Amino acid sequence: MAQGGPPAMPAGKKRIAVMTSGGDAPGMNAVVRAVVRQTIASGCVSYAVYEGYQGLVDGGDMIREMAWEDVRGWTSEGGTLIGTARCMAFIERKGRLTAANNMIEKGIDALVICGGDGSLTGADKFRGEWPSLLDELVSTGLRTEEAVKPFRHLNIVGLVGSIDNDLSSTDATIGAYSSLQRICQAIDFIDTTAFSHQRAFVIEVMGRHCGWLALMAGISTGADFIFIPENPPSENWRA
Repeated sequence: MAQGGPPAMPAGKKRIAVMTSGGDAPGMNAVVRAVVRQTIASGCVSYAVYEGYQGLVDGGDMIREMAWEDVRGWTSEGGTLIGTARCMAFIERKGRLTAANNMIEKGIDALVICGGDGSLTGADKFRGEWPSLLDELVSTGLRTEEAVKPFRHLNIVGLVGSIDNDLSSTDATIGAYSSLQRICQAIDFIDTTAFSHQRAFVIEVMGRHCGWLALMAGISTGADFIFIPENPPSENWRA
């Protein structure tokens, strides 16, 4: 039996959901706080999707309305307080169809996603399929045409939560500078041992195919050699 839509909202009042996905990065909680409070300050209704895409697929209590005080004190907290989880179901169209149905159930017409490459790639695929997902909900009788009509256009905003700092034209991704600070602190501790034993240490940092963390940490701590993917060392670099 086809289901109707959510209770009618005042004209122009949007329901905006925020979620974190993929690996956690410093600053994600500050992102959630900012989105929730700015949404409320703008006269809209704010939601948080718990456990990333898995929460979007599970629906129910995993998609919760947020109040101003719900995010008090979140700015300095590490990790992500609304959780993140690997979601195999969202990879399949059936899972994305369920996610779309859950969003309509809550009346959500805009989504803010904080995550890395895989998370934002999934968001783009979801956005691209959105019209056909709504058509399928109607054709299978899960929703009426009247119920999906207000949600024909989905707004998605992607915020890059990644310590790698590997997005072109972006000055700094969320978490990059916090990670750089932690790397420099760790190297300072290691340096005292290296000096005491008169030994050389090789420090490997994260970053995948982007050498920003290695480069900046190496410069900051006075490394003798810095090896980054963008500029591989020559065969005779020891000479």
